[in-house]
Parts: sequence; C-alpha cells; structure tokens
Amino acid sequence: MRLSSAFASLALSASQVLAHGGVLSYSFNGVTYNGFVPYNTPTGQSSIQREWDTYNPITDPTDSLLSCNTNGASLGSGQKSATVPAGATVIAYWNNPWPHTIGPVMVYMANCGGDCTSATTSQLDWFKIDQAGLISGDLPTGLWGMGELVNDNSSWTTTIPASLAPGNYFIRHELLAIHTSDQPQFYAECAQLVVTGSGTATPPSSFLVKLPGAYSASDPGVTIDVYSQPGVTNYTIPGPAVWSG
Repeated sequence: MRLSSAFASLALSASQVLAHGGVLSYSFNGVTYNGFVPYNTPTGQSSIQREWDTYNPITDPTDSLLSCNTNGASLGSGQKSATVPAGATVIAYWNNPWPHTIGPVMVYMANCGGDCTSATTSQLDWFKIDQAGLISGDLPTGLWGMGELVNDNSSWTTTIPASLAPGNYFIRHELLAIHTSDQPQFYAECAQLVVTGSGTATPPSSFLVKLPGAYSASDPGVTIDVYSQPGVTNYTIPGPAVWSG
C-alpha cells in the first residue's frame, strides 16, 4: 500500500513537471544559446540564462522572485552573456509542445547599469519590448498570444529595438497562463545580453517598472475567469505599454 502510494505520488510529480516548463534555448540572429537546465545542480552549468529551478509557475504577482523565476540566481563563473546588436532578431524556445494556450506573451528588457552577473533583478527598471494578448475571437475560445506561440513550435520571435543604446541588459520572456479561473500562472526566464550598436535611445520613466511591482492580483488581466465571459473580445495585458525605441 505504501509502495502504491509512493508510485502515485511520483507519477503526480512527474505529470506536474511535464505540464509546465520554461525557455530552454535562444537564437540571436541565428546563433543558438542553450538555457539553464532546471532540476540539475547549477554547479558546472554555463549559460547566458539565469538559474531557474522548477517547471512550476509562480502564482503570486507580488512574489519576490517574479523577475527571473525561482531562484533567478547568477551562475557565478558559469554565467555568460550573449553579444547581440540592437535590432537583432531574438527567438526563444520553450519545451515543445508548450501545454497552455490561454494567456498573453510578454517580453521585457532591463539595463543592468554595469555587469549583469552581479545585478539583483528585482531592483532593476524593466521595460516591455513586445507583447501579445487576445489576438482574435473571445476570451474562452479565441486565439491568444500563447496559442500563437504553441502554433509556432512553442517559440516566440521578438526584435530588440534598433535604436536602443548599447550596454549590458537582461531580456526576460514571460508567459501568463490564465487557463485556470482566478489563478494566474507566471512563467518567466531571464538571459544576459551585451547590446552593441550606435543607438542612443533609452525608455522614459513612464515605461519603466519593477518586477515585482508591475502587477497586482486586482489587475483585470491577472485574476480573471475567461470561461465566464463568452463573447467578450477585449483583454487588458498587465504591465506597462510596449516601448519600441
């Protein structure tokens, strides 16, 4: 009996792991970078991505680890940065197939103001460079940004603003799954970049937010029951407006 119970518990844990996930790799102008490998010790790992330890979501929009997932730590000597020009095409790849199709996709960046490896991500000023919410149809049955991501082999393509001033930045991909009524699921991963080029643009303060700090449970796009709203065709993506340079 105890053995059956143990197997049942193991099966449940395995199914939970398979049910979620995160960004596993990136392509910057066609150059591929592997992400951190969760459920493995960070010792010996080398990646442009910050550590993230679980495929499970963060469910509290004020969680202290919201910026770069649990636990979002630097890999120390194994922490790398990808050198990319402003205007570069960025493709993030999730575990395929990504299991959720209802909810927005958001992409942020933050200037580290120095070496990103030593930066505390919750203290940075983040700006949004891309987003997609409800693309067509209504809340319960329409095509969402996350559904479009799944349709594109669980990947999302973004362009770094071409006018962005050079420097050390984070790029942060976030999925907000809202398929469970009134229970948001945040999936975010961060990677370190060195942005090059001759751009001079920086986002004004009205586009900058802290993470956590940008969202609250009372936001209409965060705590929502999409199934109780058939026929509704508008959705408010949480967070700041997109800054395109």
